[in-house]
Amino acid sequence: MLKDKVIVITGAGSGLGKVMSVLFAQKGAKLILVGRGLDKLERTAKLVRDIEGYADIFTADITVYEEVKRLFKFVKAEYYRVDILINNAGVGSFGKLEDLSLEEIDKMVDTNLKGTIFCTQKALSLMKLEDQGQIVNIISTAGKRGKAEESVYSASKFGVSGLTKSLQQELKESKIKITGVYVGGMETPFWEGVRDDISAFMSADNVAEAILELLDKPKNMNVSEIVIDRN
Repeated sequence: MLKDKVIVITGAGSGLGKVMSVLFAQKGAKLILVGRGLDKLERTAKLVRDIEGYADIFTADITVYEEVKRLFKFVKAEYYRVDILINNAGVGSFGKLEDLSLEEIDKMVDTNLKGTIFCTQKALSLMKLEDQGQIVNIISTAGKRGKAEESVYSASKFGVSGLTKSLQQELKESKIKITGVYVGGMETPFWEGVRDDISAFMSADNVAEAILELLDKPKNMNVSEIVIDRN
């Protein structure tokens, strides 16, 4: 059901974003890979093209509103629509609240919350032209329950959860779907320098498969949220 779907994936250069890109390409999707680092995006694009998939690259910092506007202006000009937006980009700094720097706080709020808001706003403008589309917000289980030494990270993710639930109400009379995906710990570069042992964490491949299953639902079925957590 993803064949020829135009999918924008933020944070596509590594981790879950990279894995989803390859998996969705196998299903025939047309991918627009978004991230700040060109080298990482090019490596993801190569993986996609090596399996004869389609990938376009767009470098953008989603914390900058003008860059997000530029991204979706490009999408509209080149593809005329966006079928699916995956808000996957995210950052985290952990520790006691009083030990977090202003830079760390700003980075989490700007990327995790404001970046998601910016991308969602611009994608919705395109989706509403055809009254169709799907937005998937990768939120983290930190957006469902508070965790010690994750206060600001959790606050940013609770914000995305609130955005998701509010838009579900706002869009309930439309054919545009929005889903919150609450993901527990995964084996990705996100944890480098934070956790020494992540061997018990879930694989990004398995999480990507669960998200693919979500995207493969029939048009008349709407899943408001899924929780993917480790035992």
